[in-house]
Amino acid sequence: MCGLCGELRFDNQSPDLSALKRMTAKLARRGPDAEGTLTDGPLAFGHRRLSIIDLSDKAAQPMVDKELRLALVFNGTIYNYKELRLELSGMGYSFFSDGDSEVILKAFHAWGEKCVERFYGMFAFAVWDMRHASLFLARDRFGIKPLYYSLDGASLRFASNTQALLAAGGVDTSIDPIALHHQFTLHAVVPAPRTVLNGIKKLPPATSMTVEPDGSLKQRAYWALDATRPSQALSEEDWIAATRHVLGKAVERHRLASDVPVGVLLSGGLDSSLLVGLLADHVEDLLTFSVGFEELGGGAEKGDEFEYSDQVVERFHTRHHKYLIPNSEVLMRLPEAVANMAEPMVGQDAVAFYLLAEKVSEEVKVVLSGQGADEVFGGYFWYPRMDAASGTPLDRFRLNYFDRDHDEYLEMAASRYHGPDVTAELVARELSKPKADTFLDQVLRFDVTTLIVDDPVKRVDNMTMAWGLEARVPFLDHEVVELAAKMPPALRLKEGGKFPLKAIARGLVPDSVIDRPKGYFPVPALKYVRGDFLQFMRDILLSDACLKRGLYQRPYVEKLLAAPESHFTRIQGSKLWHLALLEYWLQLNVDAA
Repeated sequence: MCGLCGELRFDNQSPDLSALKRMTAKLARRGPDAEGTLTDGPLAFGHRRLSIIDLSDKAAQPMVDKELRLALVFNGTIYNYKELRLELSGMGYSFFSDGDSEVILKAFHAWGEKCVERFYGMFAFAVWDMRHASLFLARDRFGIKPLYYSLDGASLRFASNTQALLAAGGVDTSIDPIALHHQFTLHAVVPAPRTVLNGIKKLPPATSMTVEPDGSLKQRAYWALDATRPSQALSEEDWIAATRHVLGKAVERHRLASDVPVGVLLSGGLDSSLLVGLLADHVEDLLTFSVGFEELGGGAEKGDEFEYSDQVVERFHTRHHKYLIPNSEVLMRLPEAVANMAEPMVGQDAVAFYLLAEKVSEEVKVVLSGQGADEVFGGYFWYPRMDAASGTPLDRFRLNYFDRDHDEYLEMAASRYHGPDVTAELVARELSKPKADTFLDQVLRFDVTTLIVDDPVKRVDNMTMAWGLEARVPFLDHEVVELAAKMPPALRLKEGGKFPLKAIARGLVPDSVIDRPKGYFPVPALKYVRGDFLQFMRDILLSDACLKRGLYQRPYVEKLLAAPESHFTRIQGSKLWHLALLEYWLQLNVDAA
């Protein structure tokens, strides 16, 4: 829920309230229900509210606890807030509201920076300590909720999206060459703290940051994922039973932490279908939503998975909403979707989520989504390929995942962005971190703690919150992820991947859904680029703005334009779309700021 922003001055000047107003305006779509601001000496907060828990004005933000002299802006949901509230009440704290926001304030007062370790949920928040004139910022374990910032010697500004920071002004919008390398090698994943813009950073997942009055910063990683086997071996049946238990608890937590109805985004795949199955007995008249897209001529790729989602709807008698989007609308609405991306995202399902969220937001404010299951439980085709490959861990990863090898990057990028193979260095460093028993443990941990944050978690947040719709991801409950990380990778990859989820679903979800080949959220026109979509990308890449910016070497661009369906990444993305998307994002979000 919500969008937050703020400014903290270090130079004895007052915050720029006109900049705060511009930032808050850029967050309006994340929080359409209410707006609030707060100033206190060097600090200013802005907030846009999406009311989900405690719909009353008592839970409005910025929230101030006058007795504790603390103020808060918060985006997300703390799923165990009721249990924490009881504990804090037992410690003598009294509450003036009924939601999760005030629990954060009391928890921070009680436990300081370690409060985040007590939270189950998705969150990005800032707490202003009026007594010490210090600011505390924190982000959830998997970066489900975003938190960007810009920092100079005079002030810190922070916000839920980059558009707000750009609107505030004074941001260095030059391109970070290291981030650019990541952008085109890890299919638009730029790990924190970098973004593609030099002047905007993002707080890493599972990290808090304390900012003192003099501008000094202290970051603390409060959680790390252990991917080693337990001391006592478990049987296959034990692992499946444990998975059923923790996933059931997670789904229930995600469902109950709401004072408004909760629906499910039903893709027709195993993950979302299992969520429906687990919820069906607990929710009367469960709302489900599916989207499909027009097929391309020649049957290059099917554009919907309705044949599977329809079976789930029939099994559980949900109140279903099904939307079929023609390619003409996809192309017409692409500018909106790109303008709402906090960072440039090449996943073809970004526009799918954007268009689906528009429809869903007319019915509910909260939905559950299956994102994260493939990364947590080993569902992608490249995991067994990596496992079967030979060479160093980096070699095995690179040959099955990188969008471009370094030589091709040098062929693509203008010479001023050339340098060492920084993405290879990053991946080698991440894979070699301790507490991972096998190569696949290293890969799956890297995926779920780093890669997933920007693809697809960020995509889901941005595209749904653009319509004031909160998407919750139970498969990224940290207890679920911690259990899966302890599990032998071979068990996760058994029977084509996600074996524990298939075992839980058997007898609950139709077998045809469980045993179907792995599907994706297809938007064929952004993969097999032809016709109007090819012309759209050609216009972007031949525009005056693109030529003047000079990110790309022209022979490489011409090569892709000449044969767009001949240049795919190792995980089957369009390389032409990658180039066009980044340039278009810069035109819509940076040039227009």
